[in-house]
Amino acid sequence: MNRLTIVGIWLILTCTGTTSAQVLKKLAKKAEKSVERTVERRVEREASKKTDDALDKVFDAEKSGSKTNQDKGKTDSDPTNGIDGQAAETATKTFASYGHFDFVPGEKVLVVEDFAQDAVGDFPAKWNTNASGEIKTIDGSGAKWLALTTKGSVSPEFVTDLPENFTMEFDLAVTPGYSFYSQPLMISMAQLSGANDFIAWSRFGHGKTSGVVVILHPQDAGGAARGHTAYELWSNGKKTMENKLTALEAFNNRDRNMVKVSIWRQQQRLRVYVDEKKVWDLPRAFDKTVSYNGLVFSRDAAKDGEEIYISNIRLAVGAPDTRSKLITEGRFSTTGIYFNSGSAVIKPESYGVLKEIASVLQENPGVKVSIIGHTDSDGSDELNLKLSKERAAAVKVALSTEFGINGDRMETNGKGESEPVGNNGTAEGKAQNRRVEFIKL
Repeated sequence: MNRLTIVGIWLILTCTGTTSAQVLKKLAKKAEKSVERTVERRVEREASKKTDDALDKVFDAEKSGSKTNQDKGKTDSDPTNGIDGQAAETATKTFASYGHFDFVPGEKVLVVEDFAQDAVGDFPAKWNTNASGEIKTIDGSGAKWLALTTKGSVSPEFVTDLPENFTMEFDLAVTPGYSFYSQPLMISMAQLSGANDFIAWSRFGHGKTSGVVVILHPQDAGGAARGHTAYELWSNGKKTMENKLTALEAFNNRDRNMVKVSIWRQQQRLRVYVDEKKVWDLPRAFDKTVSYNGLVFSRDAAKDGEEIYISNIRLAVGAPDTRSKLITEGRFSTTGIYFNSGSAVIKPESYGVLKEIASVLQENPGVKVSIIGHTDSDGSDELNLKLSKERAAAVKVALSTEFGINGDRMETNGKGESEPVGNNGTAEGKAQNRRVEFIKL
């Protein structure tokens, strides 16, 4: 009990000379509740202060001490790097949650944008905008991010074709507490005819022609830890279809404010995933008569300090035909099995590729394969050779434990950086070289 409460009880006893036990009990109970409320308020203040301090560290846009792969001495620079040991363990534990994840990245990597060539504080040199934005770091992510800091659109000028069969992946983050009243992120895959046509693809832009728009927001109505998503289909200047999905738990501004977005086009079909959750699957999203050649990210007005971040964009082409290549051609190579940087820990978003390979082996029980790991040239030859062997072994374990493939049907090896298929001087070439190969025995 606090001092005022004790003094109050003492005065009552002194003035009356006597009191009933029942009254005394009531007073004591009230005093205890008063103390509890005081303690709760103190705890809330302390917790709020610690949370604010933590968030300041996580989203430290001006932090100059963030380390790159080279600073940390990592090898085999993965475009989705920056997962530390604790996060890697968490990623491994969530592998099972991808049981319905069927996304398979394209085989040939066309674009990798990790903003490695851009300085923190600058707008990226190979992009265009009618607004503003800058490269920032998020402490602990090990990556550079393009922060959309004001309303408007940004567009990578090096993306000039979105083929009939392509996959696009990118990391998405928002500042914690992103308001429901702030505008969402719009991802537009559009037909652009001029250098500045991308401006039309903002939320309230004019002059849209033909395109497919995916919308993501981390806060739904009601205040719960849920976001929402929508899409819009445009053809010849008219919106032909739209829909909205609320209560999206996969992306929210509290505990899932940093996610991976995967987009898959198969001719007219569009699939969209947020981490392991498939949020859209539209069989007639893309117009087969339209040449989609532009990619636009945009946002409109938002509260001060509320920003959207994108990073690690990977655009690839190809409709994987695992059955044909492995069974009839005797060889299948994939860049879609992802590992934590410099380690053999398989990332959970690799589930779709592993499931495809496992289904081929299950349907052909007499087939045996050799699994061979390959790396890019970052790091020493010795470390990369060791790493490639460990990654091949990890794939074998995953196929055996997750999908029941008999281990006797698989042997493993690693070639390190010795057999490149791409230019190790470019990000796209390195992504091609980081691969796992399956050869029928």
